[in-house]
Amino acid sequence: MTQAASIWLVLLLAFAAANLPFLTQRLLGVVRLPRGKNLATRLAELVLMYLIVGGIGLLLERRAGQIAPQGWEFYAVTGALFLTFAFPGFVWRYLYKPRH
Repeated sequence: MTQAASIWLVLLLAFAAANLPFLTQRLLGVVRLPRGKNLATRLAELVLMYLIVGGIGLLLERRAGQIAPQGWEFYAVTGALFLTFAFPGFVWRYLYKPRH
């Protein structure tokens, strides 16, 4: 896989993973919770998804060559990008009111 393809793969995976907590009532899209999910559960799932996608990105970077050292700025920017990716799912779950 080329480096450009792995970048697009991580971006698409991040977009899908950021919206997953808001699009389904199942934990991680698999485990059915008896009372559904509240906002705190969705945010915890969002952090877990960020870590999973970050791990996949790290594996792809390691496969491509040497891993570049990252400072706190990198994690602040990628966290903000992940929250931006989650915005459509959040709007759909909490702000969208269908007309009757």
